Amino acid sequence: MLFPASSCSRLIVKIGSALLVDPDGAVRRDWLRDIAADIAARIAAGQQVAVVSSGAIALGARRLGLSKGGRASLEDAQAAAATGQILLSQTWAEVLAEQGLTAAQILVTLDDLEHRRRYLNAAATLDRLLSLGVVPIINENDTVATEEIRFGDNDRLAARIAQAAGAHAVLLLSDIDGLYDRNPAHPDAVHIPRIEKIDAAIEAMADGGSASGMGSGGMISKISAARIANAAGAHLAISSGRTARPLGDADSRHSIFVAEKGASARKAWLAGRLTAKGKIMVDAGAQQALTKGASLLAAGVSAVEGDFARGDVVHVIAPDGRIIARGLVEYPAHDAGLIVGLGRDAQEQALGYAPRATMIHRDHLVLLG
Repeated sequence: MLFPASSCSRLIVKIGSALLVDPDGAVRRDWLRDIAADIAARIAAGQQVAVVSSGAIALGARRLGLSKGGRASLEDAQAAAATGQILLSQTWAEVLAEQGLTAAQILVTLDDLEHRRRYLNAAATLDRLLSLGVVPIINENDTVATEEIRFGDNDRLAARIAQAAGAHAVLLLSDIDGLYDRNPAHPDAVHIPRIEKIDAAIEAMADGGSASGMGSGGMISKISAARIANAAGAHLAISSGRTARPLGDADSRHSIFVAEKGASARKAWLAGRLTAKGKIMVDAGAQQALTKGASLLAAGVSAVEGDFARGDVVHVIAPDGRIIARGLVEYPAHDAGLIVGLGRDAQEQALGYAPRATMIHRDHLVLLG
């Protein structure tokens, strides 16, 4: 089995349109029931699973009688998505309920994960749903997406969701069983089971086409998704969904793109790519706790400076004035100032609402120098 619970506590599974919807535009319900059973087995084993599911446009196009699978124009795609998303979410809810599981729907746009505050909101929602044993069913909100502001395919969306959810791995179920050194239709094509580094030679193997003509992502998008996932510290595998139980098949052929080092890549990206909107000064006890991998709590904060909002990047300043960390803050500057040095009970009195668990969560904080 790819990515078992013993080595992967949180998994993102992406399912392409060609697997979920037959050529006539109808849901492959029996296959989907098998997927739901696989998900239930993984959750029973202790794994948290979120699904990035394509299929809304294909389903909506069938219901509306639109040509070219609903992709003849942007307007057709948006109309098909609006119609098909109801059908898609209802189907997922039904097949998961048969396994005693609860489904939740999350629709996102590119801006939701590019905008830092909205990214934090999405991350918090995903984390809570998964901790409750719910199966989030995620899709791009194609009803409002345009060519300029969209992921464009659910391969890349799955990788970005893995980043937001802090997942350990991404599994792309597709109509192909992995990466080949050339178009797999070629008789001499060689399957590549393991990719340690994505370089020019690997990119040259990609074929931009979708074999089914139904989806939007070919191998180019999958390699792009692997880059995103690996940068977030998550492994990514491409495997065929053309089996009855693709999540439970121990012998399925696949290609895996290996992440180098856990979450350090994600934190390195945070350290190098974002500027700071403010400063949070901490005491010696908090400084020591941070060096051991802890989150920053308000009780260890001595002062705040700057005009920042929740989700902005701030510098963490040691008692000697050195910048020791950078992270995404959970409070706006005004509220952060109200709870400086306070324990949780006192925070609620000062704020007038239930406080957040941390000032900066360790998953959104990187130590510097």
